[in-house]
Amino acid sequence: MSTLHRRTRAAELHPVVRDVTDRIRGRSATGRADYLARIRDASATEPGSRRAGLGCANLAHGVAACGGDDRARLLELTADGGHTLNLAIVTSYNDMLSAHQPFGDYPDRIKQAVRTIGGVAQVAGGVPAMCDGITQGRPGMELSLFSRDVIAMSTAIALSHDMFDAAALLGVCDKIVPGLVMGALAFGHLPAVLVPAGPMSSGLPNDEKSRVRRRHAAGEIGRDELLEAETRSYHSPGTCTFYGTANSNQLLMDVMGLHLPGAAFVPPATPLRAELTAAAARQVLANRREGVGALGELVDERTIVNAVVALLATGGSTNHTMHLVAMAGAAGIDLTWDDFDDLSAAVPLVARIYPNGRADVNHFHAAGGTPVLIGSLLDAGLLHPDVTTVVGKGLDHYRREPHLDVHGCLAWRDAPLSSADRGVLRGIDDPFAPDGGLRTVRGNLGRAVVKVSAVDDADRVITAPAQVFDEQVDLRAAFDAGRLRGDMVVVIRHQGPRANGMPELHGLTPVLEVLRSRGQRVALVTDGRMSGASGAIPAAIHCTPEASAGGPLARVRDGDPIRLDTRAGTLDVLGDLDTRSPAPPPTRHGTGTGRELFAAFRAVVGPAEQGAVVAR
Repeated sequence: MSTLHRRTRAAELHPVVRDVTDRIRGRSATGRADYLARIRDASATEPGSRRAGLGCANLAHGVAACGGDDRARLLELTADGGHTLNLAIVTSYNDMLSAHQPFGDYPDRIKQAVRTIGGVAQVAGGVPAMCDGITQGRPGMELSLFSRDVIAMSTAIALSHDMFDAAALLGVCDKIVPGLVMGALAFGHLPAVLVPAGPMSSGLPNDEKSRVRRRHAAGEIGRDELLEAETRSYHSPGTCTFYGTANSNQLLMDVMGLHLPGAAFVPPATPLRAELTAAAARQVLANRREGVGALGELVDERTIVNAVVALLATGGSTNHTMHLVAMAGAAGIDLTWDDFDDLSAAVPLVARIYPNGRADVNHFHAAGGTPVLIGSLLDAGLLHPDVTTVVGKGLDHYRREPHLDVHGCLAWRDAPLSSADRGVLRGIDDPFAPDGGLRTVRGNLGRAVVKVSAVDDADRVITAPAQVFDEQVDLRAAFDAGRLRGDMVVVIRHQGPRANGMPELHGLTPVLEVLRSRGQRVALVTDGRMSGASGAIPAAIHCTPEASAGGPLARVRDGDPIRLDTRAGTLDVLGDLDTRSPAPPPTRHGTGTGRELFAAFRAVVGPAEQGAVVAR
């Protein structure tokens, strides 16, 4: 990287950020110490490359497929660290998903880049990458959340051969990035870098897409018109441009210092993206050569708090109330929903990106993107500045934006001090809202998360009778039959991790928004997920304990008055549930579309507030 030119004032850390970090550090002391001891022991087990400890037959297998000079380089082993460095490429490439199709030529690009500095790169393994957009409302969605832990396991398998000195992790979307990070943290003695692909160009405006979906839900237009709108929205290689979990991942990797600075939203198939990919590979091997940048050291309590702050400041995906908990846990750090809640009260909302606004991530990037966001949060004392990143000590590096200089070489320059479009991105002194828009609510229905950044103030408190469903298709059937009348709190239960893998329930959104447009007051309570598509309807999601694990949602009946108060942080049924027996869960076979393979996961998965982790 080019030399960092500091132009910032020192900011005192915000007291809430400091206190929450101290609380996490204290709570995590034993787990974090055990984790660090484990990865430091792994690093010290064999001097130099662990590859040097392989037997001759083992090593021969590891280099058998190498061509050119790569084989000879990998066979030059010394115990003093003078060996050729070998970079593991762990890729989520497939050419069916737009976000991951650009990764197809990354391995060759990375291999060539590291050869120029005397290194070698091998594709260590692939991880599955499924798309929630395709599986939405389908049986395959019941595999979605569990795919994160499969990806973590696949990453561990890829890195298990003791052939590698560092890792380049190629991933973008919902469960892929958290899974890659979790798996790589099991090998946290290795330096690692996340390598993104970038968003597709902007298609059909988001408000128009939403309007078409609502019209289809209301029966005003047919499938042909809906399909035409959807294909204009999702139209080319690259990440979907709305600010869901995939793009929340990308923003968080910038803020956590696990990307190269400003890499998140550079479009695919551009010269700048190509240079960033090559530079990421060279950077992570340089870190290994210098003995710095071990992933497990980089991801500490401060890094995790920075990620939560950035998520809140931008109204990011509610899935990260699980994914960040799970990633933190993989590094021995105990993050809780209370930490999100306390930080949310102190962190203002400074971005409006669809579904929390009309702009998409390309507009956010053009307005200044992550460099302007990070600079603003640093100057307000809302981010820890002293973290270690893949490019060195200090988050100030991430105030800078990448570009190609007059010679076509990658360089970084100071980002503007303020946003180029205050309708998309603002400073701390003039935010869209004074808080981060995420609430934890609790009461006699359990605990849940509510994303209120796009909810009208008048809708933040609602008391209405329950309309209870055990399957999302039953809600649609009731809507089509005209049975959903008056104000209501829709309860969709038995959608948690143990029940059926906790599918996302995006398909509910058009129906609920149609009811709201008719003047009905509507809220949602569910133990399922709504992800980054959570919108204008107040939705208490991830409700825990889930109904299928004995949670109180199983005792709610139609007509029970429910009060959701996001201001006071409460979620209650106004009555006594203790005398009721729980309603049995719906009969599910748990087979078909591979669901039978995940029965063991459903049996052991933890609750949403602990990250819905299969094994820790």
